[in-house]
Amino acid sequence: MKNSRPKLFPGDIVEYPRNKFFSHFAIYYGERDGVPYVAHLTCRDSDIKLLLYGRALRSEVKLDPLELLGKKYKVNNMFDEVHPARDFHNVVKQSIDDMMGREVTFDILFHNSEHQATLFRYGIKKSEQIDKIYKHIMPAWKKLFEEKKL
Repeated sequence: MKNSRPKLFPGDIVEYPRNKFFSHFAIYYGERDGVPYVAHLTCRDSDIKLLLYGRALRSEVKLDPLELLGKKYKVNNMFDEVHPARDFHNVVKQSIDDMMGREVTFDILFHNSEHQATLFRYGIKKSEQIDKIYKHIMPAWKKLFEEKKL
Protein backbone atom coordinates (compact mmCIF):
# COMPACT_ATOMS: atom_id res chain seq x y z
CA MET A 1 0.00 0.00 0.00
CA LYS A 2 1.72 3.13 -1.17
CA ASN A 3 0.65 6.48 0.14
CA SER A 4 -1.01 7.92 -2.91
CA ARG A 5 -2.07 11.04 -1.02
CA PRO A 6 -5.76 10.30 -1.50
CA LYS A 7 -8.23 13.15 -1.34
CA LEU A 8 -9.64 13.09 2.17
CA PHE A 9 -12.99 14.42 3.28
CA PRO A 10 -13.98 15.02 6.91
CA GLY A 11 -15.48 11.81 8.26
CA ASP A 12 -13.51 9.45 6.01
CA ILE A 13 -12.05 6.38 7.68
CA VAL A 14 -8.26 6.33 7.26
CA GLU A 15 -6.54 2.93 7.46
CA TYR A 16 -2.87 2.61 8.44
CA PRO A 17 -1.45 -0.90 7.82
CA ARG A 18 0.55 -2.25 10.77
CA ASN A 19 1.34 -5.85 9.83
CA LYS A 20 -0.02 -8.73 7.74
CA PHE A 21 -3.19 -9.04 9.84
CA PHE A 22 -3.91 -5.70 11.48
CA SER A 23 -4.31 -2.04 10.66
CA HIS A 24 -4.93 1.03 12.79
CA PHE A 25 -7.97 3.15 11.93
CA ALA A 26 -8.78 6.81 12.35
CA ILE A 27 -11.34 9.37 11.19
CA TYR A 28 -10.20 12.29 9.06
CA TYR A 29 -11.06 15.37 11.12
CA GLY A 30 -9.92 18.14 8.80
CA GLU A 31 -7.15 20.73 8.81
CA ARG A 32 -5.90 23.01 11.52
CA ASP A 33 -3.47 25.70 10.40
CA GLY A 34 -2.93 23.80 7.14
CA VAL A 35 -2.09 20.50 8.89
CA PRO A 36 -4.46 17.55 8.29
CA TYR A 37 -5.62 15.80 11.48
CA VAL A 38 -7.22 12.47 12.31
CA ALA A 39 -9.11 11.33 15.42
CA HIS A 40 -8.25 7.85 16.65
CA LEU A 41 -8.47 5.55 19.64
CA THR A 42 -5.06 5.25 21.25
CA CYS A 43 -3.45 4.01 24.45
CA ARG A 44 -2.15 6.70 26.76
CA ASP A 45 0.28 4.59 28.75
CA SER A 46 2.02 1.65 27.15
CA ASP A 47 2.85 0.21 30.59
CA ILE A 48 -0.90 -0.10 31.34
CA LYS A 49 -1.50 -2.47 28.41
CA LEU A 50 -2.55 -5.97 29.31
CA LEU A 51 -0.93 -7.46 26.24
CA LEU A 52 -1.88 -11.05 26.99
CA TYR A 53 -5.57 -10.27 26.58
CA GLY A 54 -5.32 -7.42 24.08
CA ARG A 55 -6.61 -4.76 26.47
CA ALA A 56 -5.46 -1.38 27.65
CA LEU A 57 -7.43 0.16 30.47
CA ARG A 58 -6.38 3.74 29.86
CA SER A 59 -7.13 4.65 26.26
CA GLU A 60 -8.65 7.74 24.74
CA VAL A 61 -9.75 9.33 21.49
CA LYS A 62 -7.05 11.73 20.43
CA LEU A 63 -6.40 14.17 17.55
CA ASP A 64 -3.05 13.78 15.83
CA PRO A 65 -1.56 14.98 12.56
CA LEU A 66 -2.46 12.57 9.73
CA GLU A 67 1.11 11.50 8.97
CA LEU A 68 2.14 11.12 12.63
CA LEU A 69 0.35 7.76 12.56
CA GLY A 70 2.15 6.64 9.42
CA LYS A 71 3.19 7.70 5.94
CA LYS A 72 1.27 4.84 4.31
CA TYR A 73 -2.50 5.04 4.55
CA LYS A 74 -5.64 4.76 2.52
CA VAL A 75 -9.28 5.80 2.73
CA ASN A 76 -11.37 2.77 3.72
CA ASN A 77 -15.04 3.67 4.08
CA MET A 78 -15.76 -0.05 4.14
CA PHE A 79 -19.49 0.00 4.98
CA ASP A 80 -20.71 2.84 2.75
CA GLU A 81 -22.58 0.34 0.57
CA VAL A 82 -24.65 -1.01 3.49
CA HIS A 83 -24.72 1.78 6.10
CA PRO A 84 -25.18 5.49 5.46
CA ALA A 85 -22.35 7.68 6.71
CA ARG A 86 -23.44 10.11 9.41
CA ASP A 87 -23.15 13.85 8.79
CA PHE A 88 -19.66 14.90 9.83
CA HIS A 89 -20.30 18.50 10.84
CA ASN A 90 -23.54 17.90 12.77
CA VAL A 91 -22.96 14.44 14.27
CA VAL A 92 -19.47 12.94 13.88
CA LYS A 93 -17.42 16.02 14.81
CA GLN A 94 -19.54 16.53 17.93
CA SER A 95 -19.11 12.85 18.88
CA ILE A 96 -15.34 13.10 18.46
CA ASP A 97 -15.15 16.32 20.46
CA ASP A 98 -17.26 14.75 23.25
CA MET A 99 -15.02 11.66 23.43
CA MET A 100 -11.69 13.50 23.51
CA GLY A 101 -10.00 13.23 26.87
CA ARG A 102 -12.41 10.60 28.19
CA GLU A 103 -10.83 7.44 29.49
CA VAL A 104 -12.06 4.28 27.72
CA THR A 105 -10.94 0.66 27.67
CA PHE A 106 -9.31 -0.54 24.48
CA ASP A 107 -10.08 -4.18 23.74
CA ILE A 108 -8.70 -5.76 20.58
CA LEU A 109 -11.77 -7.97 20.13
CA PHE A 110 -14.58 -5.69 21.24
CA HIS A 111 -13.43 -2.05 21.13
CA ASN A 112 -10.41 -1.38 18.95
CA SER A 113 -9.57 1.54 16.66
CA GLU A 114 -11.65 0.09 13.81
CA HIS A 115 -14.68 -0.30 16.10
CA GLN A 116 -14.27 3.33 17.19
CA ALA A 117 -13.89 4.62 13.62
CA THR A 118 -17.00 2.79 12.36
CA LEU A 119 -18.92 3.96 15.42
CA PHE A 120 -18.07 7.56 14.58
CA ARG A 121 -18.77 7.27 10.82
CA TYR A 122 -21.78 4.94 10.77
CA GLY A 123 -23.07 4.80 14.34
CA ILE A 124 -22.29 1.06 14.49
CA LYS A 125 -19.38 -0.80 16.04
CA LYS A 126 -17.82 -3.22 13.54
CA SER A 127 -14.37 -4.57 12.84
CA GLU A 128 -13.77 -6.49 9.62
CA GLN A 129 -10.26 -7.48 10.67
CA ILE A 130 -11.54 -9.04 13.92
CA ASP A 131 -14.43 -10.76 12.10
CA LYS A 132 -11.81 -12.43 9.86
CA ILE A 133 -9.62 -13.75 12.68
CA TYR A 134 -12.20 -14.26 15.47
CA LYS A 135 -12.91 -17.87 14.51
CA HIS A 136 -9.20 -18.62 15.00
CA ILE A 137 -8.85 -16.70 18.29
CA MET A 138 -12.02 -17.87 20.01
CA PRO A 139 -11.09 -21.56 20.48
CA ALA A 140 -7.84 -20.57 22.20
CA TRP A 141 -9.64 -18.15 24.55
CA LYS A 142 -12.82 -20.17 25.15
CA LYS A 143 -11.48 -21.80 28.31
CA LEU A 144 -10.32 -18.44 29.70
CA PHE A 145 -13.82 -17.00 29.09
CA GLU A 146 -15.47 -19.96 30.81
CA GLU A 147 -13.17 -19.62 33.83
CA LYS A 148 -13.88 -15.87 33.89
CA LYS A 149 -10.20 -15.12 33.51
CA LEU A 150 -10.78 -13.05 30.39
